[in-house]
Amino acid sequence: MKDRDSELSAGTGTGAVENLSLEELYRSYYRYAFSIAYRMLGVVADAEDAVQDCFAELQRRDRSGILNMKAYVAKGITNRCLNLLGSARSRREMYIGEWLPEPVSEPYDGPEAAAERKDTLSYAFLVLLERLSPAERAVFVLREAFQYEYDAIAEMVGKSGSNCRQIYSRAKRTIQAKQLLPVSAAPGSGTSRERLLRRFTAAFTAYDVGGMLKLLAEQPVLVGDGGGQEAQTILRPMVGRKGVLALLTSKRVLQKMREWEISFAMINGEQNLVFKQQGEIKAVLCLALGKSGEQIQELYLMLAPGKLGHVDNSGRKSQAFPAVTPRPQL
Repeated sequence: MKDRDSELSAGTGTGAVENLSLEELYRSYYRYAFSIAYRMLGVVADAEDAVQDCFAELQRRDRSGILNMKAYVAKGITNRCLNLLGSARSRREMYIGEWLPEPVSEPYDGPEAAAERKDTLSYAFLVLLERLSPAERAVFVLREAFQYEYDAIAEMVGKSGSNCRQIYSRAKRTIQAKQLLPVSAAPGSGTSRERLLRRFTAAFTAYDVGGMLKLLAEQPVLVGDGGGQEAQTILRPMVGRKGVLALLTSKRVLQKMREWEISFAMINGEQNLVFKQQGEIKAVLCLALGKSGEQIQELYLMLAPGKLGHVDNSGRKSQAFPAVTPRPQL
């Protein structure tokens, strides 16, 4: 006999939905709703607001006509996110420096996690989504991350199935042009990435120009977000080996980061770097590898204090990756 959550997940009809309390619905679908909203918005607080608003609406309405709660929640979240993205774009135009998504340690998996593409949670993927229009982002996330059929997506976004197919194709060309390594395709199931992180940390703390040069792709890009504060922001993306290498090995720029404790943590589904000062997270550095998986194509440096609150600060250290103590400057 199926339990109530299983019936609900399968969308078995009005009875299952109608008889469930709002608390049961929330418990069953909160994480699924959040996973859509976070990929759409890139901001935890905004994603949580969208989810809360969706369930508040569910509390007010008659649920007897809802035949598939999963699809209903996805549609409600998508529409709310589309509205939020419109206002967010105007705010970000006034942002000093580059705006980057908020990194998270929490995987936000749940009963529906099996239907998600895990590589679509990677930090590089979220950054790439910023290149898309709100409509492109919605269609691409629903299709690529959650495998919805075009007709279902059309119902959610108010467009035709053929139009959604065209929007998805256009968005996919934009995403694929970056030639980054998907998380799920990483060789050695993360082992090679972990070795690369060790090599990067050693080169960074030692100002090792030669060692860092071997790790960078031909045309690396470094993007920083200082929370809109000009004093601590790399105002424009640094493109090319010469500029990125100069920043990463400079004894003046990013010098404070070498004084902080460096450790490894799972962020957006991948091992990345966390910088702490007396237990407080001060920065996160997420790396995107090229197709070979052996060189760094893009580096995303988060220095904005307001965007570091959802990175794990439990102090747990992996035995394979103890915190790195920076070398004293001579």
